[in-house]
Amino acid sequence: MGILSWIVLGLLAGVIAKWIMPGRDPGGFIMTIILGIIGAIVGGWLGAMAGIGGPVNAFTLGGVVTAVIGALVVLVIYRMVAKR
Repeated sequence: MGILSWIVLGLLAGVIAKWIMPGRDPGGFIMTIILGIIGAIVGGWLGAMAGIGGPVNAFTLGGVVTAVIGALVVLVIYRMVAKR
């Protein structure tokens, strides 16, 4: 159930990240959603390793916040790499 939660929360996190960081992304909206899924996985993993934030394995406020923060980090990195 954890991976499925990460995917669903990643979709939500990708949409929220796009809303927080508007702009033209290489790859468009679909790529932002994919980056949201990756960000949710990375955010959940880093949050669990650091012992902060909610685990991204349930639809809780901590899980959503962790997924959104992970999606924002991945989106920033993607924008920096895609500019080159």
